Amino acid sequence: MTKPASTPPTRDKGTPTAPPPPPAWRHYLWLLAIALFVVLYIVLPTTQSSKSVTLNYSQFLHDVAAHKVKSVTLDTTGGATGTLSSGSLFTTAIPTQAGQALLDELQKNGVEISTQTSGASFGAEVLSWLILMLPFIVFGYLWWRLSRRSGGALQGALSVGRSKAKVFDEERPTTTFADVAGYEGAKLEVREVIDFLLQPERYARAGAMAPRGVLMVGPPGTGKTLLARAVAGEAKVPFFSVTGSSFVEMFVGVGAARVRDLFSEARKRAPAIIFVDEVDAIGQRRAGTGAIVANDEREQTLNQLLAEMDGFDPATGIVVLAATNRPEVLDPALLRPGRFDRQVMIPLPNLAERLAILLVHVRGKRLEPDVDLAVVARGTPGFSGADLANLVNEAAIVAVRADRDVVSAADFEQARDRIILGRREGSNVLLPDEKHAVAVHEAGHALAAAYSDRADPVAKVTILPAGQALGATEQLPLVERHLYGEDYLHDTLTVLLGGRAGELVVLGQGSTGASNDLAKATELATKMVREFGLSAAVGPVGYPSGGSVFLGGGSEFSSRPFAEHTQAAIDAEVARLLRDAEKRAITVLTDHRAVLDELVELLLANETVDGAQVYALAGRAAPALGQARTVAPDRAASSAQPGPTAGA
Repeated sequence: MTKPASTPPTRDKGTPTAPPPPPAWRHYLWLLAIALFVVLYIVLPTTQSSKSVTLNYSQFLHDVAAHKVKSVTLDTTGGATGTLSSGSLFTTAIPTQAGQALLDELQKNGVEISTQTSGASFGAEVLSWLILMLPFIVFGYLWWRLSRRSGGALQGALSVGRSKAKVFDEERPTTTFADVAGYEGAKLEVREVIDFLLQPERYARAGAMAPRGVLMVGPPGTGKTLLARAVAGEAKVPFFSVTGSSFVEMFVGVGAARVRDLFSEARKRAPAIIFVDEVDAIGQRRAGTGAIVANDEREQTLNQLLAEMDGFDPATGIVVLAATNRPEVLDPALLRPGRFDRQVMIPLPNLAERLAILLVHVRGKRLEPDVDLAVVARGTPGFSGADLANLVNEAAIVAVRADRDVVSAADFEQARDRIILGRREGSNVLLPDEKHAVAVHEAGHALAAAYSDRADPVAKVTILPAGQALGATEQLPLVERHLYGEDYLHDTLTVLLGGRAGELVVLGQGSTGASNDLAKATELATKMVREFGLSAAVGPVGYPSGGSVFLGGGSEFSSRPFAEHTQAAIDAEVARLLRDAEKRAITVLTDHRAVLDELVELLLANETVDGAQVYALAGRAAPALGQARTVAPDRAASSAQPGPTAGA
């Protein structure tokens, strides 16, 4: 017996310490800025003047008389600069007594005379001061960043407990209940909650109290989050949306603090709605008796959530919506009345709901007249709302790939095969012998289904490779039911082993192409014996394999609640069921060998054969909707799976 793993006691968890103080050396940045300012103040003026020759006044007069001076610029303060005939620059000082005589001398010797005011221009002054202040700007910014980094870390440590809920107050999502097709019962339950928040006096007169919480449960892709977004779009009250995983982080106590902050904000804005998506992230069952007691962070978050949901007054008008696809792992204290009073089941859509969902998703798309959405809905049993949205999108992609902007019925059919079987490989060319073997295999499936009274009717048979399947026999149910009779299950086993039976009848030996069929048939036969009590040898007992209700994947390593002798009896019964199904399939195909050979030749010629042609070859009338002689497999059920039977 395997002991369930438990969380070991934690020893290294503690309260978060304060962030380190900013470095003390940051104060020396100001001294460095002052030193650079002094250096620039001394060096900058020397860089502004060009290299020139200094002349005294006598040398200047001599050069003027010798026609060596080309131009001169006189300053109002007595200074003069200019250019010599050789091109070099010069500077000199003019005495104030020179007066008009100097000007006359300069004009007589052809010197260009100009004047300027003293001092640098305004732009030069501004640029100089900007360069001088640059050290203070740079080092001041570095000092501010070093100081702010410590303060920001402290602020982040103090605000880590705030809730990360997204609040839809004035600006709400545009999704409404009109965008949620089907599920009228679930919408009615949620609509009552909204109506109570908007008009509480109606319920108060009858003494009714609003539910504290509504838990939406269902398989993935059925629209739980979409329904919550519709609530946000329909509600006239603040709507808090948060995921379960956003409560827990590395710091101890953060999850509980965020739960407290979330409900505190909701109380301030009451009446309000809180939506927790994937609530199983924090609502999992706590450790039971015999487990090591640990101060687990997730458990503390769950405890705080339980206290908050049980602690506020119903009159405050706060309702908690939650969604999960793992209800079996939730803590019983979370599911009791007074916390989550209602559990709204959102199953996979039925035929009418699938049609309504398809009508929503084809809005804005151009469809050919041959597209019948009722036929598409019937051909997609077990599809969720997300699967149907993907189907419509894939059909549009197929149309675009064919350089069309109008979607046809063939596009929907190809998109459905793409989703169920995988992408069709044009390069996966079979050898002639392999192609014949695949045709025999698929013809065996098709005829076994056609001659079985309770099996799902054949819709299409193909030997075109797609994904990992080299061929496929597609069966579509006529009506949707949720109970499966023993005769239907036996016929399903016969159809699953029909491909192997066809190989034994025609080729005289089996092949590896039946491996997937054998796995499905063995799984179904095991469930018939272990869970459904359909074996006289084992008796009316049920040993379910466990696992998630909606996610599947039961553990093969769980404890076995029966003895070795019972296991041997189960194995013997499973083998008997499979052998009997194989014998029935071989008998059917042997008795109709001519029909089998004719269907094989038709598949080799056309590669794809419609179900009506199969029934015409078999000499039987194709099942009609009015007969209602089949039941539809459901993805949530653990019995027969819908869709095509992969072959070879």
